[in-house]
Amino acid sequence: MEKSGAGAAGDEALMQRAIALARGVRRSTAPNPWVGAVVVRDGVVVGEGATSPPGGPHAEAHALLAAGTRARGATLYVSLEPCSHHGRTPPCVEAILAAGVERVAVALQDPDALVHGRGIAALRAAGVTVDVGVGAADAQRLLAPYLHHRRTGRAYALLKSAVSLDGRVAASDGTSRWITGDAARADAHRLRAESQAVVVGAGTALADRPNLTARGLDVPPVLQPLRVVLDGRGRVPARGDLFDTTLASTLVVTTDRADSGAIDAWRAAGAKVEVVEPGPGGSGVDLRAALELLGANGVVQAMVEGGPTLHAAFVEAGLADAFVVYVGATLLGERGLASIAFPGPDSIDAATRFTLVDVARLGDDARLELVALHGGEG
Repeated sequence: MEKSGAGAAGDEALMQRAIALARGVRRSTAPNPWVGAVVVRDGVVVGEGATSPPGGPHAEAHALLAAGTRARGATLYVSLEPCSHHGRTPPCVEAILAAGVERVAVALQDPDALVHGRGIAALRAAGVTVDVGVGAADAQRLLAPYLHHRRTGRAYALLKSAVSLDGRVAASDGTSRWITGDAARADAHRLRAESQAVVVGAGTALADRPNLTARGLDVPPVLQPLRVVLDGRGRVPARGDLFDTTLASTLVVTTDRADSGAIDAWRAAGAKVEVVEPGPGGSGVDLRAALELLGANGVVQAMVEGGPTLHAAFVEAGLADAFVVYVGATLLGERGLASIAFPGPDSIDAATRFTLVDVARLGDDARLELVALHGGEG
């Protein structure tokens, strides 16, 4: 097994390993958190593991099983607080104590109401040394959708957009293929695979007839994301790929303003239909209610692929938790369609602001990742 250094630098390096293990299972664990764990004894990694799909062992159990008797007197590095309650699996705290682990380094406390400090307290009460905060910033970024979901009950709204250099999402005739290249489009499919739902509005569903599945990936998702159509008036016909439930499940979120015939047709096509209140001024659907509905059904991250109008509605409602923007190396001019269709503030002081957390080059395109300053809890 690999030897590792001691002290703060060694702790950080080993927690980074745990975080990397967590990143590798992100597509398969929701609604549970994606967590990694590493067991180290006498400077040697003796076991490691990551969370299984729901119902399977947690990261700590995998790591301790791999370590066996070598876990006694060891340090366990785990990217999220171990659980102390009985769920679909036994408590991880019990496994840690039974293995004889001497110290646990935890990146983050789990905000889930069933955990929320209880795991850390139980370990300390049993005489185990627990250090919290090792690698916290990286763990928090990786787990941002989960943390938001557990704190608010809402799905984390990740808005995705592909724009030209001058901020346009389509040319004046409505065409948008292809603003970005192959690498950016492949990355967008990866984002779909990491989400439990992909959301569009009625306008995008009518104009693009998308199928909203994650395709062309080396490792396909265990389950295709739920396709969600926000259609408050019953405008989208129940046909095409979007209502082919052999490709993936479909949910239509609508209001009592939709014609009963449209609702019956959606259900007859195999889609699930949920009714919420209309949005502000009776327009669209109540986005907060839609995100709460998704959150209650196990959607941790909802990737919003709707067009400028839907993106504007999320921003204006304070519900845009993050943006991934692909910037293509092209210009579309002032007649092109703007990426966000809302009037905006009168002053720069009132502008909605985001924090840039990552920039990457994808072929001739740039990928920008930004998070809302409200911290995902607005």
